[in-house]
Amino acid sequence: MEYKTDVLVVGAGPSGSLAAREAALHGAEVILIDLKSEIGSPKRCAEGVSKQGLIDLGIQPDPRWIARKSNGVRLVSPDQTSVWLSEDTIDLPESGYVLERKVFDKHMAMDAARAGAKIMIKTRATSLERVDDGIIVTADKMGEEIKIHAHIVIAADGPGSRIGRWAGLDCNTKFDNMESCVQYEMAGLEMENNNVIQLYFGSVAPGGYTWIFPKGEDIANVGIGVLKTHTDKTAIEHLDEFIKNCPETQHAQAVEINVGGDPVGGLIKERVGDNILVVGDAAGFVNPLTGGGINSALESGAYAGIVAAQAITDKDYSKKNLKEYVKLTDENIGENYDKYKKAKEYLLSLDDDELNKIAHEFVKVDVDEISPRTLIKLLIKVSPKALLKLGKLF
Repeated sequence: MEYKTDVLVVGAGPSGSLAAREAALHGAEVILIDLKSEIGSPKRCAEGVSKQGLIDLGIQPDPRWIARKSNGVRLVSPDQTSVWLSEDTIDLPESGYVLERKVFDKHMAMDAARAGAKIMIKTRATSLERVDDGIIVTADKMGEEIKIHAHIVIAADGPGSRIGRWAGLDCNTKFDNMESCVQYEMAGLEMENNNVIQLYFGSVAPGGYTWIFPKGEDIANVGIGVLKTHTDKTAIEHLDEFIKNCPETQHAQAVEINVGGDPVGGLIKERVGDNILVVGDAAGFVNPLTGGGINSALESGAYAGIVAAQAITDKDYSKKNLKEYVKLTDENIGENYDKYKKAKEYLLSLDDDELNKIAHEFVKVDVDEISPRTLIKLLIKVSPKALLKLGKLF
């Protein structure tokens, strides 16, 4: 079976579905394919997202895919000093949600379908071929080989994107910048505050951090991200040790496990080529400091869809014409990623004692907002070493 379309989107995660929606809304004919039989399953992240970020992209919050509203964050140092940043003590610029990704991702795909995109589930791309007027992607659709001829392909196929690589782009995150992540969804937690996201730093998670993202009264995603360059243990060994020792998780039981990689090296430079754009995790749209990527993935998908649709109208699918996508993402997303990466490198240089000292100072400081930018400024304020390393970032 052969299909022809203006835009083919490979991968129905948040970035791919929003790219398909925007391209369709702006007049392009769109096909969206995903290798899974159920879009959104299994989930691949801690499920935290900014409420305002969703609204800015025209995504209205829906109770069906909101597991929990989070009203703050708790930062925990190696000696268990807690820095509480919540609505009880400060005004937050925006509230956040912990999602049900299995519902949210399907919701986003449905929005793409309503906008006019054709969706193919359980369809795995197997090869890519360039032709004079575009790209032909061969795929296995429920056991049947199909070919999809598109003028533009949007690669939304996650870290280690095969589509981007097949199209000739150097768009894969280097090993040193790929966090190894594992997460349990657990019941029976005894959380001190089940409306606050918790992040644990130091040797408990070499090269990253451990998290507890509440999804209910006693339900939470409990996970970890580590850099293999910083530890000889596996991520799950570190996580199991944390769960055994943390008072909030000692009596909890896992009902689901998720594993994957998180690209924390910043934006991939080669995000476009002739007839191709790369979005979401595939292009490194993950904050190097926080490891969060849903909002930036969504935003990258929106820009890609709009730029692709305009290129279809222009009948110009060249790299030069598609570079507007790079400009938009650099200006609106990537501007601070280099700064966040340097801040992360600074934090990785600290041992547990230094992290404890910073936490002791943090609790003395008044905080008036929560953002990566604010946290970097606070680091500079409480640590002379941070001033030397990070003083020129802002």
